[in-house]
Amino acid sequence: MITLTVNGTDHALDIDPSMPLLYALRNHLKLNGAKYGCGLGQCGACTVIVDKRPVFSCLVPVSAVGKRAVRTIEGLGSAEKPAPIQKAFMDQQAAQCGYCIAGMVMRAQALLDERPGANEEEIRRHMQPNLCRCGTHMRIVAAIVQASQTMAGKGAAV
Repeated sequence: MITLTVNGTDHALDIDPSMPLLYALRNHLKLNGAKYGCGLGQCGACTVIVDKRPVFSCLVPVSAVGKRAVRTIEGLGSAEKPAPIQKAFMDQQAAQCGYCIAGMVMRAQALLDERPGANEEEIRRHMQPNLCRCGTHMRIVAAIVQASQTMAGKGAAV
């Protein structure tokens, strides 16, 4: 039996300890925000936050999570009350196909949790591991800059 704390809730799962976290989230907890992209940790579509750090959930076995908290896109905000990063992605129309967006949002959230007010250079460097095949990187960066300014209390740049 494996216990995972996901979005503040403990879940006891009867699963193989070597199962990737991504499969536990999607197949057992029905949290489908994180996507299977490459399965090799090269695209970032599966990014979630584990203990305040962005991780590729396709590479992390559930046994490696231990008691550390897991945060997924489902734990950020809601349609009625989106988190600042989610609102910024909507404002900047940063999604095209949307496949990479949950991973992008989670990697960005990890940065902004640690460093609200991050500048564009820090954002670009932090976001490098995540890919958008549609090419909306400029809008994604603009959204993260907007959220960064909002979270730092500088207002939103639109």
